[in-house]
Amino acid sequence: MKVRTAVLREMGKQLPYAESKPIQIEMLNLDPPGHGEVLIKIKAASLCHSDLSVVNGSRPRPLPMALGHEASGIVEQVGEGVDDLEVGDHIVCVFVPSCGHCLPCQEGRPALCEEGAKSNTEGTLLNGDIRLHNEEGKINHHLGVSAFSEYAVVSRNSLIKVDKDIPFEKVALFGCAVITGVGAVINTANIKLGSTVAVVGLGGVGLSALIGAIAAGAERIIAIDINDSKLEFAKELGATDTFNSTDMDVIEKVREATGGGVEYSFETAGAVPAMEVAYGITKRGGTTVTTGLPDPKHHFSFPYVSLTAEERTLKGSYVGGCVPKRDIPKFINLLKQGRLPVDKLMSDMIELDQINEGFDMLAKGESSRIIIKL
Repeated sequence: MKVRTAVLREMGKQLPYAESKPIQIEMLNLDPPGHGEVLIKIKAASLCHSDLSVVNGSRPRPLPMALGHEASGIVEQVGEGVDDLEVGDHIVCVFVPSCGHCLPCQEGRPALCEEGAKSNTEGTLLNGDIRLHNEEGKINHHLGVSAFSEYAVVSRNSLIKVDKDIPFEKVALFGCAVITGVGAVINTANIKLGSTVAVVGLGGVGLSALIGAIAAGAERIIAIDINDSKLEFAKELGATDTFNSTDMDVIEKVREATGGGVEYSFETAGAVPAMEVAYGITKRGGTTVTTGLPDPKHHFSFPYVSLTAEERTLKGSYVGGCVPKRDIPKFINLLKQGRLPVDKLMSDMIELDQINEGFDMLAKGESSRIIIKL
């Protein structure tokens, strides 16, 4: 079948993208689903910094590539071997397909799936195949999803069935931002009731971590960002304190306000300066968690002695340490109960043809989650 798809053919073009147009909407051929695969009609897809990092070249991927990984849609056709989904089911995509057989999967850590990491790096589906092409050749898949498109063929292992009573725009966020941010709070840090928490970087993941900390019963939640409008929004969501990280004394001010630092600090910006703030405001005996995906060439340093002498914990969190099949339905139930208001994170709605302008908005850091309605 023919599908309109957003394709990146050159990384690192100059901003604004509205002028340089690194992404083109092309008509591609999409093969039918193979064994263990599903054809889905994309209904909503979000722009994420993981997409932007491919566009700007900080995390290179094989080109040409059909972008997009945070999405929701409807099952249109199931391939051979798929017996637990049917046409008409609503689904959310997850960006790390889990094979179920490698050691991390057997240990209950599907976010670290070895086969999923391999296929994502190579730009294929989980089985190594590619379903998108044109007369010039194959078009690589982004994180096994390629969601900036009218339709997509994905591995069954990249899909979670969800209730049909939630708008597609809301449920799309659960494929990346929500499971990454909320999961970092609940799974990776396992924060305690009454904790003091800080979130550094208030994009979609950071704001998800913030509302996740509220849902988990944190007593004091400190929001930190370089954008004052985002700090005001964080207050509306429930942050008790806000600080602008452009303040040279922000670490000292947070430590003073909290009597020595916070128990749990979450860095979600994927930038070394943000990580320096997050580690600097963590108290003795506290835990610093990062969900950020910085440029691989960037390095973060800290006083080595602090890990031992202050009994610090420094942890990475990928996909929020989630088991998507377990956690996404659980988080959606919290949404239904009004305890996880992820709908408030949706800042802008655009059309597929506006995708370059959307990435300009994301690059400026003024939006939390930009949704493409398809």
